[in-house]
Amino acid sequence: MAKHKKMPLGKKILAYPLSILFYLIYGLLLVFFQPVQWVSLKFGGYTAHKRAVDLLNASLTVSLRILGTKVKFINPYTFDSDVPHIIVANHQSLHEISPLGWFFSGLHPKYISKIELGKGIPSVSFNLKHGGSALIDRKDARQSLSEIRKFAKYITKHNRSGIIFPEGTRSRNGRPKRFSENGLKVLTKFAPNAVVIPVTINHSWKLWEYGKFPMNIGVKMTIETHQPIKVSEGSFEDFFAEVEAKIKSKIEY
Repeated sequence: MAKHKKMPLGKKILAYPLSILFYLIYGLLLVFFQPVQWVSLKFGGYTAHKRAVDLLNASLTVSLRILGTKVKFINPYTFDSDVPHIIVANHQSLHEISPLGWFFSGLHPKYISKIELGKGIPSVSFNLKHGGSALIDRKDARQSLSEIRKFAKYITKHNRSGIIFPEGTRSRNGRPKRFSENGLKVLTKFAPNAVVIPVTINHSWKLWEYGKFPMNIGVKMTIETHQPIKVSEGSFEDFFAEVEAKIKSKIEY
């Protein structure tokens, strides 16, 4: 396990109370939105549930301001909600998930997530299980590929978007890991009319630069989109290389 750097004393004095307040608010939001999601889904169906999830993502993103964290979205492109999308991003922190969901809310984003997150976490597990996401067992290749295949057909049928992190696990220092082809290859095969949006995330790893407690303060996270790519254009090998190159070209470390 990598050792965290020591936080400067001056920063630590402020980071301790702010981290306590952040975790308290963050936890309360998760607990509060659990029954809100249940009621929304039961009595309002998909549309009401999505609104609840959008509000949850917005609230969790805003709560980062307690730590002095600023999230900047850089997006010079317009996306067509009438076609399915595959959002491909590098992965640095759990705390980039809500900003991604909030930012892409108009595209109805769903996630490809490890199966362990499908239980035990208020609001998060409920949304993953009932909101259209795919839960994969990384120890079971057959189950994983089957779930991703069903997920691809789902986003194609309903013109929704799927978020995938090809690194598989988060980077703890901002340096990108090797991108795995498997998940994206299955997605593009069974969602051939999808448009891929490469996304570069920077500095979200710094929230846990010194450990989970106290959290770092004053982090400036950026989420930057790149020019969309149609899945149907060219070979998968060329397509994959282009997506990876675009994402990694803007990573700062």
